[in-house]
This record gives sequence, structure tokens and C-alpha cells, in this order.
Amino acid sequence: MLNAAILLVVIATGALLLSPRLSNALLWRATITPLASIIGSGFLVIGPILEVNFGFFAPMVMLLLVTIAYAFGGAIRYNIQQIGEGFERPKMLEHIETVASLVLAFAYIISVAYYLNLFGAFGVSLTTLDDPYHARLVATAVFLLILFVGWTKGFAALERLEQISVGLKLTIIAGLLFGLAVHFGERAQSGGLLLNPAQISGWSAMTLIFGLIVTVQGFETSRYLGDAYNARTRIRSMQLAQGLSALIYLIYIVLLAYAFAPGTMSLDETSIIDMMQIVAPILPVLLVAAALSAQFSAAVADTSGSGGLIAEISNNRVPPRLAYTLLVGAGLFLTWSLNIFEIISYASRAFAAYYALQAVIAALSAFGQKDQMKGGVFSALAVLGLGIALFGQPVE
Repeated sequence: MLNAAILLVVIATGALLLSPRLSNALLWRATITPLASIIGSGFLVIGPILEVNFGFFAPMVMLLLVTIAYAFGGAIRYNIQQIGEGFERPKMLEHIETVASLVLAFAYIISVAYYLNLFGAFGVSLTTLDDPYHARLVATAVFLLILFVGWTKGFAALERLEQISVGLKLTIIAGLLFGLAVHFGERAQSGGLLLNPAQISGWSAMTLIFGLIVTVQGFETSRYLGDAYNARTRIRSMQLAQGLSALIYLIYIVLLAYAFAPGTMSLDETSIIDMMQIVAPILPVLLVAAALSAQFSAAVADTSGSGGLIAEISNNRVPPRLAYTLLVGAGLFLTWSLNIFEIISYASRAFAAYYALQAVIAALSAFGQKDQMKGGVFSALAVLGLGIALFGQPVE
């Protein structure tokens, strides 16, 4: 019965997302890109990581993560507003923006490795070849496929998969939350809810939180939708995407943190599958389908974005094809030299460096307009971003 109910929720959510009134709404179309980025790969790994390491404190840690992300989003939204209102920017800010774009391109390179290593792990998770070696082989094959397509045909055809994967991912997340809510309710009725103790604390806990920023990353994509939407729409879309994703994440972590006993799973990149097998047999299959489509489309989008950024920054001295080759080479190095949790940590630090630079730009703009309060807040955010970039640590 639960399997059937989960499928009904998935179908109903899909019908809602496809309804013309919602799918054609300008604000929703602008929101779907950052929303899908935020609750993409992070959704697959953040639950088990927080549940195992922080126990009953997991929802509070999740709240801290989304609050930090919203604060960084505030700096980027301020920059969108300044550009949209036509404020003349000093040359120094343009130079910092160029450096920020270069850092973002580098962050995309690491994030593609993150996406495709998750793709490989989930791709073999329900097979007899479920081990790191075969997962890396799958990731390597997809890296080479993306490089081949980028060199020969470009990514236009593959990028059409993004809209499909976004809808698939959101519908399956709805089914997952429904299944977890039923499981949580059953545990609550039987008095089986748990307050698991945290396994880490203090500085170790804080540096791990720093290393998880990439799991709530993606809101910055609104900054680069200027060709399609005006500044006000992009600002509102980022706020809506961050608000909805924060609500989804918090519900998800609450349902996980108090309903599963310690030792329920081993902590690895596909731990969520082990947890969902306890809830309903259909969920692991749905999660793998969502993971494969989401990771592939995200990897294509970030490969294309990184190649475009590098070409733009270098004034086409480094053409997109060469940028794709460099990206794939770096991704293969990361794939075969680091585990997924180390890649997550490096991606978090790279994105934090980008957010710190955006906060610096916002602070200088605010101080230039004699807004000392906003300038002080953005300066504090820049220091926080720098701290995350320096001290973020992987899950052990």
C-alpha cells in the first residue's frame, strides 16, 4: 500500500509541475533553475551525513547551513540589484568580479567531479558491482562521453535533458518525503522516535559544517540569468528557491534524524538507499533514477558553464573545447585520487571562496554608497566565506 501511495504522490506532483498555470509562470520558470541546483546532489548525501555525525542536533545544523547560504545569497542579490539599477561600478569591482568568475569556473570543475562520482556510485548501487572501483569506472566513462559530445556536437541537445531531470527530481523528492513522513508517524505512534547522540562537537563539528556548504549551493545561478529575466525577477527567484529548498531540507532532516537508530547504515555516498529500503521497497529504485538523471544533467550544465566562463575570461584565448578538456582531465584526477566526501569538501571551499568575493563586491558597493550597516554585514560575510574556504573539512 505504501509503495502505491508513494507512486500516487510522485504522479500528482508531476501533474502539478506540468500544469500550464505553474510551468508557464514567469517567476516559477526563473525559480526552477536555482531550486533544482540547490536540492540536487546535496539532497542525496546530506541526510545520512548529518544524521550519523550530529544525531538529534541534525535539524539545527541543517538550519545553520541554509541560514549561511541565505546570507551569502543576500550579498549576491545586492550585487544583482546594483547592476540592475545601473550603478556605475569602479574598475576595481570589475576586476574582483573577473576573479570571482574565474573562481566560480574552478568551483564548477570540482562540482562536475562531485556530480559524476555520485552518478557512478548510484549507477552501480543496485548491482553486483557495487564498489568504489566500478563506480569510478562509470564516472570515467561519463566524463569521456561529455568530453566527446562537447568537442563534436556541443551541449545543446544534452541540455534539453535538464528540464526533464528537474521535474523528475522534484517529483521523486515529494514521494520520498511522503514515505518518510509515514515512517516517522508510525515510529511516533509506537513510541519509537530516537534522540541519537552527536558523534562530533566543537571545532571538528564546525569545520565539517564548513565542508558541507556545497550541499546547499546553487542559488548563485540566478546571478547569471540576466539574458532571460530582469533583476527584480532574478532576486525574487533566488529568494523563493532558497526559501522552498530550506523548507524541504528541514522537513527531510527532521524526518530522518529521529526515526533511524544508530548503526542503521554505513556512511558512504549511497547511504540514503540503505535507509530508504527500510521505509519502502520502491524508494531505492526511484532514488537511483532521480540520481542518474539529476547528476548527468547537472554535470553537463556545469561543464558548459565552466567552459563558457573560462572562454569569456580569457577573451577566447582558451576556447571552450580546450576548457572542456582541462575540466575533464581535472575531474578524472579528482575521481581517481579522492573519495566523494573529500571532493564535496573541496567543492564547498571553492564555492565559499566565490561567495566571499561576491560579499567583498557587495561590501565595497555598500560602503561606496555610504551604507555602513550593509557594508559591515557584507564584510563579515566575506570573512566567513574566507574561513569556510580555509577550514572546511571532509566527512571521515
